Amino acid sequence: MKLFFATDVHGSEICWKKFVNAGEFYGADVLILGGDMTGKAIVPIVDQGKGKYKLTLLEQDRYLNGKDEVEEMVKTIQNRGYYPYVTDPDEVDEIINSEEKSDALFLDQMLKTITRWMEYADGKLSGKGIRCYVCPGNDDVFEIDEVIQQSKTVEHIEGTLIQLDEHHEMVSTGWSNFTPWNTPREESEEKLSTRIELLVNQIKDVPNSVFNLHAPPFGSGLDEAPELTKDLRPTHAGRSLIPVGSKAVLSAIEKYQPLLGLFGHVQEGKGTRKYKKTLCVNPGSMYEQGILHGAVIELKPKKVGTYILTTG
Repeated sequence: MKLFFATDVHGSEICWKKFVNAGEFYGADVLILGGDMTGKAIVPIVDQGKGKYKLTLLEQDRYLNGKDEVEEMVKTIQNRGYYPYVTDPDEVDEIINSEEKSDALFLDQMLKTITRWMEYADGKLSGKGIRCYVCPGNDDVFEIDEVIQQSKTVEHIEGTLIQLDEHHEMVSTGWSNFTPWNTPREESEEKLSTRIELLVNQIKDVPNSVFNLHAPPFGSGLDEAPELTKDLRPTHAGRSLIPVGSKAVLSAIEKYQPLLGLFGHVQEGKGTRKYKKTLCVNPGSMYEQGILHGAVIELKPKKVGTYILTTG
């Protein structure tokens, strides 16, 4: 059996489309998205009147002429993982001055995007025989779960055991250890350890199983991120890297030695590492550039076959 694993697309439209199409492209039987599906911000495209529009993208002011340029910019913003929103100066003022309206708009755009993604997947995967599993990550709000569950081809697998084939089971969780950003699905190492234990207890054949856990093992080299100051800015121009992964995940990998560990969360942590019998994989992420990092992995009875990290 061959699987394709990717993670941390963070709202990038083109990365989601590449993920959905990766099954046919790589000849994979199973698609697995490891978490952090949603974007981080709205980009207002403000109508200035007389066919003129203004926006700020990546700290640069940009000016558009006419609806055709607006439509092209909408695609550009979506592919970078942000949510474009065409509006006017009055509504911008209302949103800025009301946290409630700002939060409601952000959630609305997020849910519309996930709905569109599920519809895209249903159109592309229906009848293909390719299974598609997604597990929201620590950055993802709980409201997206119900939208995913409405899909006909994409299966929501948070907290579940999946039988990949006759030899391999997979357990999944997108929860992480605490981060500086107070994200929706994070918790103490103790609680994360309990969560993982409850999942592992469902597995019949642990040595041949797959652990799909969003947070990578602490100190694995798959979890190194720029060290941050108290105001969450990189120290030393981002050259200082520190491990930020989970000790609970590390303990689970060392204790149970599954066949394969799939991780994400730390976008800079691209790579593979072997812990005794366990191959650990973090494909990394370059979602803002519209580039999908992934891993194609062959699972054989009692071992991992060939595997390769992909970029496309």
